Amino acid sequence: MSIMLWQPLQQRIQDSNLTAFRHALAEDWQVKVPDYPALYRWSIEEPEQFWCAIWSFARVIAERQGKDTLKDGDKMPGAQWFPQARLNFAQNLLRRRDDAQAIVFRGEDQVRRALTYAELYTEVSRLAQFLRESGVTAGDRVAGFMPNMPETVMAMLAAASMGAIWSSCSPDFGVQGVLDRFGQIEPKVLFSADGYFYNGKTHDCLARLEEITARLPGLKQLVVVPYTRPRPSLERLPGARLWPDCIAPYTAGEIPFAQLPFNHPLYIMFSSGTTGVPKCIVHGAGGTLLQHLKEHQLHVDVKPGDRLFYFTTCGWMMWNWLVSGLASQSTLLLYDGSPFYPDGNVLFDYADAEAMTIFGTSAKYIDAVNKAGLAPRQTHNLATVRTMLSTGSPLAPESFDYVYESIKTDLCLSSISGGTDIISCFALGNPILPVWRGELQCRGLGLKVEVWNEAGQPVRGEKGELVCTAPFPAMPIGFWNDPDGAKYRAAYFETYPNVWHHGDYVELTEHDGLIIYGRSDTVLNPGGVRIGTAEIYRQVEQLPEVVEALVIGQDWDNDVRVVLFVRLREGLQLDDALMQRIKEQIRRNTTPRHVPAKVVQVADIPRTKSGKIVELAVRNVVHGQPVKNKEALANPEALALFADIAELSRG
Repeated sequence: MSIMLWQPLQQRIQDSNLTAFRHALAEDWQVKVPDYPALYRWSIEEPEQFWCAIWSFARVIAERQGKDTLKDGDKMPGAQWFPQARLNFAQNLLRRRDDAQAIVFRGEDQVRRALTYAELYTEVSRLAQFLRESGVTAGDRVAGFMPNMPETVMAMLAAASMGAIWSSCSPDFGVQGVLDRFGQIEPKVLFSADGYFYNGKTHDCLARLEEITARLPGLKQLVVVPYTRPRPSLERLPGARLWPDCIAPYTAGEIPFAQLPFNHPLYIMFSSGTTGVPKCIVHGAGGTLLQHLKEHQLHVDVKPGDRLFYFTTCGWMMWNWLVSGLASQSTLLLYDGSPFYPDGNVLFDYADAEAMTIFGTSAKYIDAVNKAGLAPRQTHNLATVRTMLSTGSPLAPESFDYVYESIKTDLCLSSISGGTDIISCFALGNPILPVWRGELQCRGLGLKVEVWNEAGQPVRGEKGELVCTAPFPAMPIGFWNDPDGAKYRAAYFETYPNVWHHGDYVELTEHDGLIIYGRSDTVLNPGGVRIGTAEIYRQVEQLPEVVEALVIGQDWDNDVRVVLFVRLREGLQLDDALMQRIKEQIRRNTTPRHVPAKVVQVADIPRTKSGKIVELAVRNVVHGQPVKNKEALANPEALALFADIAELSRG
């Protein structure tokens, strides 16, 4: 039975942007929706009217030269939103030019910097002039090999102001990982910090840049941002220039924002790349802007002056999502470094010091803070934090309990889920709905999300595939170097023609929320019974001895058997007693089918740069198959721990 953990007070409901949006619908569109379920139904039944209403409510800066909202709306892919509109993404994010704070940055070295909206506009203006004189024009690619710092935001905005396409990855990528991404898109200009700080150490980027730039033939300019030292030497990087020198000749002025079609490419995002070279997913400016405005203002309740934080690197789509908060006139709180250096309190310290109102992080971080025995509710004030967001992997019901027991009781805890594929979310939080233990609060407005069983029928209260059965503005405009769209169609529309198949294994609940059980391609299938990996992680990771786990299906005896790998607390060994406790915990709280045939202790578990564990890569290693792209992993050496395990060669 589901447990309600939080319910908004009536005052919060009345003051919410969602309530204001409902009133605007009644006044401006003569549409009356008494509650969120009615609003959601209307948004998917009348999508053109809904997205026009979002456009108006969020005050999108654009020119609409015709009245068409949706062309070829029966095609997925192929639908075109606002085909006659022209806009500029950066102009919408730089709509303010006053002395309110736009960005606050804190690095692991404890340096704090802050920029007002006026200062941000000034810096973007100067940088855009530099890019223009460097030969950058609309459609060119500009890339960042950067920490999550203000200069990264400035570089993206300067590129977007002229219609160049921005792409970024975090500075912890190795040479091949960077080339696997930027080598495909051939940037004209590359921005990179000289290094970065992580876990108490300084890491250099210049040595890698030497090899990276030599293998990017289309690169015209490398710009190095001083971060770990005041003025790094560039003698090993011929033609490279330091950021301060690049912008010094230019005086700030009005930015000539290029007015471009709604679907003009804005970002190139990359899939995780754990099964091959990363896919280059191209997102349009208008769809990204409109979707992020909707999510921020209606689902997260972001208002002018809010202080919006998400713990992310520039290699995760949550960075792009966070930066769009400028369009809703919030202050971005950026942090770069380890969330556990010098200890696990650093982000909660940041929340108190900067009056954070929205605290975004990952499910793994919440679990890790819990495992570390921290109780921020007792050690921190957190008075300003009203919303906590979690994504990256399913948030376990026990993590919901931990947040309300040990972080804050009066908090809208929103587990959200979507992906790089849509640069946004299919399921989100909601400031006017209750929080139910283990559930994502609702499906996103304007997204016709359903759960389909194996017969392709919509179901509720059963596990199935997450699909979206109607087009939406934040669909990719395509993949890079995919002229006939074959790769794009194969990625999302091969399973169900004309229906977006997302690849999540989920359940639609009685509250109209979602429970996510894991990725479809990692679903276990012992004896023909489908089991989501998150169902097993939820049980195993409750045991205090287990730090984290990874589960796969191993082909065995003409069937599949469940194999569970566990990383234990330092100094502990997996003995028969602990193995039995693990199996009993799973059996007691799930079904006998969930109980692993084998439990194996490992010293580390491989994960992507954004912290997601890689079940498919481990499954390949166990089966003696190659892992195509180890460069996508944060700790590729961990894969060797799963090769030739004697225990897995016998019954």
